[in-house]
Order: sequence, then structure tokens, then C-alpha cells
Amino acid sequence: MSNRVVITGLGVVSPVGIGKDAFWDAMMTGKNGIDKITRFDATEYKAQVAGEVKDFEPADYMDKKESKRIDRYAQFAVAAAKMAIEDAKLDLEAEDRERIGTYVGSGIGGIETMHGQYEKLFDKGPSRISPFFIPMMIGNMAAGHVSIAFGLKGPSSCVVTACATGTNNIGDAFRVLQRGDADVMLAGGTEASISPAAVAGFCAMKALCSDSNDNPQKASRPFDATRSGFVMGEGAGIVVLETLEHAEKRGAHIYAEVVGYGTNSDAYHITSPAPHGELQAKCMALALKDAGLTPAEVDYVNAHGTSTHLNDLGETEAIKTVWGDEAKNVSVSSIKSMTGHLLGAAGGVEAIATALAVENDMLPPTINYEHPEEGLDLDYVPNKAKAKTVRAAISNNFGFGGHNACLVLKKYAK
Repeated sequence: MSNRVVITGLGVVSPVGIGKDAFWDAMMTGKNGIDKITRFDATEYKAQVAGEVKDFEPADYMDKKESKRIDRYAQFAVAAAKMAIEDAKLDLEAEDRERIGTYVGSGIGGIETMHGQYEKLFDKGPSRISPFFIPMMIGNMAAGHVSIAFGLKGPSSCVVTACATGTNNIGDAFRVLQRGDADVMLAGGTEASISPAAVAGFCAMKALCSDSNDNPQKASRPFDATRSGFVMGEGAGIVVLETLEHAEKRGAHIYAEVVGYGTNSDAYHITSPAPHGELQAKCMALALKDAGLTPAEVDYVNAHGTSTHLNDLGETEAIKTVWGDEAKNVSVSSIKSMTGHLLGAAGGVEAIATALAVENDMLPPTINYEHPEEGLDLDYVPNKAKAKTVRAAISNNFGFGGHNACLVLKKYAK
């Protein structure tokens, strides 16, 4: 018999706020975190807006000297992990740290460091490259730094599945706890890729919204008929997962229970989802089967909802496939309308939004939803947060390469 697993701590760094409370207040008020790019001069770029994290001071979460040897994406991870541990009231001095693991991933890793070091290489030669270049750039270092910062000696890994990264890391950590290989896991995703190279690359793919440079707050508009591409965001979302036995033994506050996890592949195209969301529907069905729930028992879907034509249509079709005639009874929203698309961090931050929705019976809205489109006719929680009893919820994320991942969270009951 496998262990039950619960969420007891939440740590978030996002374009709409740092920390669980600031983040959730922003969700409930429909705060928009998207504005003109300030991290570099984007004047010549087709897309000039992004969801940047404001007022982030690495020294608030780690040694100032050490922070300069860590890429921004890993800084976010350490900060979110620290907040999650504190939120969980997890006394690490009293714990067996060999039973606490770290599954934290990034879709892109230290691209800001890579860009800067390549400039040095080309302008000044190989002798000027930093000895910290490689450990700052590689994608596993968020998990590594979190593990080192808090002395966590249990299972440590880094799943990289593009925009499904955060969800896969949480799902795989869930499995670690279910089978008893750890008592506690820190899990989620982190990303800091608002850099010249990354934005140029996504612009070249024509994936980014480029028609709202003069009106940034309207750029991300999931499920809206006028949507024209996603908006890049940055940040980190890390949760503390525990076996129920461990959480109850120390009297921890429980936000929600993780009851299901599904993952599969479209096996179709490097960037486009399979037609009609067929494999996304199967992924949700896998997660529901794992949870032992029927679609009718799920009240909310935290959608991948990227604000791209193919994703929003395909995800809507997938939900209709799973729920059938009941599809209009399930509420669906995309917080990317407020945060932008956090890429590898999306699943971590969105799992936190989903856990808080389950706990508080409140649904974050899809802001900027103004123009309905034929066929996209679900309850997208338009523009304002909504009170609704949430017995269970699904958080979806789908990544380039055809990676699909879904988590099912449920109200905790003994």
C-alpha cells in the first residue's frame, strides 16, 4: 500500500508577487504582472513585453557573495525553497535530512549566464571566461543549490521537460514519497530566461505576442479570440510535499492532498500539440485514474492556457473529451494571463495556485478574456476571481517535445 502525500509548504517568486500571501492576493485581485522588458534593451525585438520579477534581492535569501556565483534561475529556486520550508514550519535541525529530497527543474537553465559568458569569449577571448560559468549554467544546479543550501541529502534530481518541467518534478517527487524512499520532498520548477538570446529565439519561432508592445497589460489573453502568442515570464514555485504520516506526526498545516499524477507524450511535433488535444486528454484521464476520481468529482482545471491559438484550442478540446456533456460544469482558468508563461517554472507556480484554490474554495481568473471564440465555450473564470467549492482540481502543463503532465489535488480529509 502506497503512502498518502500532502502539500504542507508553499514558496513562490513570481511577476505578481514574492511569497505565498502576495502571490495569492494578486491572484484574487486579477493583478497583471506583465510590462515592458527592462532586463535588456528590447527596442529591436518584435516582442518587447514580459512578466519580470520585480524587487527581488538575492541577499534576502542567501549569502550575498555566494549569490553572485549563482545564476538568477537558481537564485529564484533557493529563495522559493526557503519560503516553502518556512511556510511548512519544517524544523530541519529536528529532521533526518537523509529522508528529505529535492526535485527542482528548469526548462532552460542559466541562459543569462551563458549569454554573458559567450560575449566575453567572443570579445575578450577564452582566458576571460569565469570559472563559475559551467556550474552557473547547467540545468541541474537549481536542485543542487537547494540541496546544498539546506543540507538535504535525500533523493535529488532535475526533470527537464520544457513547459511541463515543474509539474513533472512535483509528480515524480510524489512518487518518491508514495513508495517510501523519503519522508519529505521539495519539488517544483524555476526559470529566468528573459534574456536577449532566449527572447530572440522565441521571437524567431513567432511564438510570442508581438501586437501589444504599446499595451503590455493586454498581451497575455488565454482563450480570447484575439490571442496572438504567449508572453514570457520568470520566477519559481516550490512546494513541500510530505507523507501524510510525517505531516500528521509534526502537526503540519495541510493545504491539499496530492492524489493523482499523469504523464505521457504527444509523439507528434517538436512544438505543436497533437490535433484536438487527444494525448492531453489521455494524460488528464491517466491522472484521474491514478487519483481514483471521475471527471464529475473535479471542480477546477488550472489550465496550461498559454494564449497561443493551438494550445488553447487543443486544451479546450481535451477537456471536452474528458468531461463530455459535463464540460461546462468544470471551471477552467489560466493564471498565465497575469504572470505570463514561466516556462519550466510554470508547473510549480501553477500547482501552488491550484493548492490555494482547493484550500480556499476560490478560483483565480483568466484576465483579458473579452472576445469569445466559437468552440472555446467553457467557463474560463473570466476577469474576476470566483468563489466555488473545490473538492478536487487538476493542474495541466504541456511542453515542447510533446511532454504532457497533469497533477490532481484534492481537499484533505482524514
